[in-house]
Amino acid sequence: MDEFIKIRESLLPISWLYGIGVSIRNFLFNIGILKSRSFDIPIISVGNITVGGTGKTPHVEYLIRLLKDNFNIAVLSRGYKRKSKEFILADDDTEMSIIGDEPYQMKQKFPNITVAVDKDRCHGIEQICGNNSTKNTDVILLDDAYQHRYVKAGINILLVDYHRMLSSDKLLPAGRLRESEDGKSRADMVIITKCPSDLKPMEFRVITKAMDLYPYQQLFFTTLIYKDLMPIYEGESKSIESISEDNILLLTGIASPQQILEDMKPYMKNINQMTYQDHHQFTDKDVEDLNNRYSALPSPKIIITTEKDATRIKGLEGLSEEVKRNIYTLPIEVKFMLEQKDTFNENIIGYVRKNSRNSILAKRKDENESRNSNNSGNRTRTISFRNN
Repeated sequence: MDEFIKIRESLLPISWLYGIGVSIRNFLFNIGILKSRSFDIPIISVGNITVGGTGKTPHVEYLIRLLKDNFNIAVLSRGYKRKSKEFILADDDTEMSIIGDEPYQMKQKFPNITVAVDKDRCHGIEQICGNNSTKNTDVILLDDAYQHRYVKAGINILLVDYHRMLSSDKLLPAGRLRESEDGKSRADMVIITKCPSDLKPMEFRVITKAMDLYPYQQLFFTTLIYKDLMPIYEGESKSIESISEDNILLLTGIASPQQILEDMKPYMKNINQMTYQDHHQFTDKDVEDLNNRYSALPSPKIIITTEKDATRIKGLEGLSEEVKRNIYTLPIEVKFMLEQKDTFNENIIGYVRKNSRNSILAKRKDENESRNSNNSGNRTRTISFRNN
């Protein structure tokens, strides 16, 4: 644990000032001066307190797989680093630059779900619920919205990287915390992500004690599973075991490439890295460097990149034919540990089913009938996981 944490001590005074600003904002929400808005549709928020690298996208994709066969799903994201600014409802032809790499990835993998982007999540929810093509949405998944408190989600899922525990990190810019550790109290579910698959029982207990959650909060643990390599341009899939003797060029532009590197070491002997910042937009110079780096490697050789990076690589011009024939993505999925999968699934499905629009209409009918017969006055209702 905590081996990826690097604190920049010289920036701690700035972090202190930053923390004051964040605390004031949260206080204004807590006392109701800044308003959180509820919606008559199940909303599940998936996010983190740290900047990047907690495995947010694979966890959102897990929820999509869990719900897509029985519910109409919409994923609403900010669309980080997209070239557009307004609300965008993605279709099969929407370009990555218009909605951002992560929403684009989800739309490509799950073409039958709704994917939309809007910096103003309240406005985005209104657009989804009011659009003729998406008004039958059963549940909205908010991608990276833990700090977007203007929406009151029914379930708040907080992701915490096993390698960057909150208690050991510091606020921006000295560390990578967006807000203090106290912010975890808003979560209904906390998931410790990227756990080693061989985590010992004692470590589970140590982490559970360190998280110090409230009784209303549930704690889960997940680990990453790596699937067969998939070609970006041409060719057939490859198992990880089949390239154990190859020279690997690992190409990444994500927040935490260390995890993939550590996980791949048992399977791959010769790993060379090309590492860029998260959401990096590849340039002509990057393409030239990639062509040269790959050409210089001895055979057998292969390029491996992430699914998110692949969305930005696929449209590049100037890649050599050799690179195109040998560049693959490494798909990842999450797996729940400690036999927690069924509990997590049942809670999510139960919340969505109980708060679906059909259920809400039935509840309102019963409430109206009761109100008319008892003259009990007006009531307010908020869809909440904690109250269900």
